[in-house]
Amino acid sequence: MNGIISVLKPPGMTSHDVVYYIRKTTGQKKVGHTGTLDPGAAGVLPVCLGKATRVIEFLPDQKKYRAEVIFGRSTTTQDSFGDIVNECYAGDLDAGLVEQYLAGFRGRIEQIPPMVSALKHQGKRLYELARAGIEVERKPRAVHIYELTLISFINDKLEAPRAIIDVHCSAGTYIRTLCHDLGQKVGCGAHMSFLLRTGAGVFPLESTITLEKLKEKSISGEIGEVIVSMSKALEHLPSVSIAGSAVTAVRCGNKVPLPVTSMEAFVSPHRVVRIEGEAGLLALATVSPVAGKPEYRMFQPVKVLI
Repeated sequence: MNGIISVLKPPGMTSHDVVYYIRKTTGQKKVGHTGTLDPGAAGVLPVCLGKATRVIEFLPDQKKYRAEVIFGRSTTTQDSFGDIVNECYAGDLDAGLVEQYLAGFRGRIEQIPPMVSALKHQGKRLYELARAGIEVERKPRAVHIYELTLISFINDKLEAPRAIIDVHCSAGTYIRTLCHDLGQKVGCGAHMSFLLRTGAGVFPLESTITLEKLKEKSISGEIGEVIVSMSKALEHLPSVSIAGSAVTAVRCGNKVPLPVTSMEAFVSPHRVVRIEGEAGLLALATVSPVAGKPEYRMFQPVKVLI
């Protein structure tokens, strides 16, 4: 089996747990996810099977989330699973003020990764160090917030004010840190109390399948119905069709020169493209000019998939 399954990860499971479950359920040895989703979070987790694990780095990496932010409390983990380290009155907070501060987080921003992340420090995961009570210095990382929308805000004076936000961001963005930093800017502190990943690359929440349903499909022999092809998942990359001796060359990982008239106009030098044949997706290749022949492009396979 070669392709991608868009899984609805339940809260309480790690992304690695999901990979292990699918490996055991399908009997497929090569299985890998496209980006860690927090154990306490739910939502879209694309899982690659077989040769699809080789194209993970080329899949669209933007993510979408819906999160709940609770104001007035900061925690050790920046979410509701940590200990409260600071409480502050936030009864005067309103939607207008929250929206005003949200504006400052749109676009390119820098985040300091939380200690409860999967990043490594001297060979150990940060969350492993955090469990041991060790905190290390982390350098800020640049991320991009494409869209940040305030969906709702509640302040009934009875409980801590809370907001629901939708986030469209680049890979590597920590939503818990976004919530924490928002609270710092507002001045009362905040933490993330709920997280749902609503999209990952080309996979929306509506396309996901539960692990229970996946098991049913596997038992009935219908699992192929929920596997998305590599070609479909990589539709954002230009496609170039080849035949004959060019197919043989690509199978061997050799460069192939092709006239520009035989391909889509937007295939320009220095891009990564899909090389397609009658058998489907053959390889991913980089494009470069051909010296002395402006009417040609050279295609160098970087991932041979057949």
